[in-house]
Amino acid sequence: GRPLLRAKPDLKPARSTMGDWFSQPPSIQGLLMTASITSRSYNPAPSTKVAFLGLGVMGYPMAGHLAMAGHQVTAYNRTATKAQAWAEEFPSGHQAATPREAVKGARMVFCCVGNDDDLRAIVLGDDGAFAGMGPGAIFVDHTTASAQIARELYTEAQKRGLHFIDAPVSGGQAGAVNGQLTVMCGGDQAVFDQVAPVADAFSRAFTYMGECGSGQLTKMVNQICVAGLVQALSEAIAFGLRADLDVEKVLDVIGKGAAQSWQLDNRGKTMAVGKFDFGFAVDWMRKDLGLVLQEAQRNGARLPVTALVDQFYADVQAMGGSRWDTSSLIQRLR
Repeated sequence: GRPLLRAKPDLKPARSTMGDWFSQPPSIQGLLMTASITSRSYNPAPSTKVAFLGLGVMGYPMAGHLAMAGHQVTAYNRTATKAQAWAEEFPSGHQAATPREAVKGARMVFCCVGNDDDLRAIVLGDDGAFAGMGPGAIFVDHTTASAQIARELYTEAQKRGLHFIDAPVSGGQAGAVNGQLTVMCGGDQAVFDQVAPVADAFSRAFTYMGECGSGQLTKMVNQICVAGLVQALSEAIAFGLRADLDVEKVLDVIGKGAAQSWQLDNRGKTMAVGKFDFGFAVDWMRKDLGLVLQEAQRNGARLPVTALVDQFYADVQAMGGSRWDTSSLIQRLR
C-alpha cells in the first residue's frame, strides 16, 4: 500500500508584529494593520459602537474587519492576552476585562465562541453580556450551537428588552481572514435589517432564514452536506491513488464537470498529499455533527450517511488527528 502521509498542522492563530506600529510611515502602517486579515473594500455604513466577544481563529479576524470598516469595536476574550494582542494590532479598537464591560454602550454585540456552554457563560450571569447591554441593543451570535440555546437566549433577551439573532457562519478560517463569510440568520426581520450593514464588513452573504433558531438549523444543513461531500471526495481520491492515476490531473478534469464542488476545488489536491492544516478541526466537526444528530432525533429526520461519517471522524480522532482539518477523512483510506 501507499505510505501514510500525516500532516503537522500549524494551529497557531495569525499574529501581528505591531509593537512599533506608531513608528512606521502611513504606507507601512496600512500593511501592518491587516497582518491577520486580508485587505478588502467595505461598503459604506455609519460607524457603529459594537463589541466582539471571543477572539479565536474566527472571531479575531471578524472583529478586525469590523474595526477596519470604521466601527468602534471593544473586544473581550477569555484569555486576556489575546484581546490585548488584538487591540495592539487594531489601534482603533479597545479591550475589556469582562463581557459586561465590553458591551457597555454598544448598539450591537457580536459573539463567536465554542459551544452552548461557552455561550451561556459569556452571555448570562453578573458579568455576562446581557447584564451590561442597554435597552434595544442587539446580540448577534456567530457560534455554531444548538437551535435550543438560540431559542433560550432569544427568549431571555426579550425579557430584558434586548434583541437576539442566531447567525452561524460558513467559510472557515480563510473566510474570516478574507472577510468573506456566509452567514445564516434567525430572529426578527427588523432586527436583522439593522445588523446586516454592519456585519457586511466580514460577510460575502448575510442572509435572513426565518424565526429564531433558523440560522442554526441552516448551518446544520450545511454541515450535513459538507460531511457527505468530504467522504465522497476522500473515497474518490483514494481510489485514484490506488489506480495509479495522476490525481492532480484527475481533479482538474472532474472539477470542470458535474463532480465540481468547493471541497474539490479547495481541498482536493491538498488531501492527495496529506496536508490538513486549514483551520476547522475534526474535534469541531464532531461537535457540529453531534448537534445535527441530536436535532435529527428530535425532528425525525433520517441521516444514515451523516451518522456514519461522524463515526469516521471518530476514527480520525483515534489516529491522532483531532486538530487536523475536516478533509483528513482520507487518512482512514490510505
